[in-house]
Amino acid sequence: MICYDISDTKRLRKIAKALESVAIRIQKSIFYYMDGSALDIKSIVKQLDELIDQEEDDIRIYKVDKYSSVHLKNAVDLKKPNIIGAR
Repeated sequence: MICYDISDTKRLRKIAKALESVAIRIQKSIFYYMDGSALDIKSIVKQLDELIDQEEDDIRIYKVDKYSSVHLKNAVDLKKPNIIGAR
């Protein structure tokens, strides 16, 4: 699951467009990315990292398991982009 809070409208559109090409929009600022490998997630993190303002924007990526429970301990924070528990 990819969630964001983007302060600038222009950046917001770019990020939404980038995510719409790889993920399913659940709500305005929430996308669901299915069955991605760790390499796929790292690629998305890199792409989004190039679009955001590190000081003003916030993007979070959460791992959702097959039982639909969100593991917050496995979140990716683009301000500190370490993928924890990725396979």
